[in-house]
Amino acid sequence: MTIWSRAAQAIAFAALAACSSGQAGGQPAAAAQSAETRHPESGLPVIPLRVGRHAFRVEVASTEPEQQRGLMFRTKMGADEGMIFLRQPPDHAAFWMRNTVIPLDIIFIGKDRRILNIAHGVPYDETPLPSAGVTLAVLELNEGRAAALGIKPGDLVSW
Repeated sequence: MTIWSRAAQAIAFAALAACSSGQAGGQPAAAAQSAETRHPESGLPVIPLRVGRHAFRVEVASTEPEQQRGLMFRTKMGADEGMIFLRQPPDHAAFWMRNTVIPLDIIFIGKDRRILNIAHGVPYDETPLPSAGVTLAVLELNEGRAAALGIKPGDLVSW
């Protein structure tokens, strides 16, 4: 066997080992590692999100029913938790606080992933709070969290 064929054999073995999880049922390791985290109350996927240097774990509301429900009826949310509403397609958004117990910062994110404006939602208020332009997403955090962290329009949001 030549050095090259040994190297090819080692690479093939490493690739095969990477696909094996050692679990009964033979699920690939990548599938086990990519199992998404779900919020225990909403059941929505939870992803990491950053606003500048500030890190959050946010629930993703992507379907119409998930977005309609949002944070309604929730009584608490952690300081570094939130919910992101992905707008498909991007549009001019307006949010209200129907059946929403927690006061919120409603952060409208433009197509360039920069904050357009921040509105402050008062519990149960049904007054529409509009975006200052076309939104790619809307992020909800506990009220006052944006100000406490110095988050402002123009800041970059990544997820």
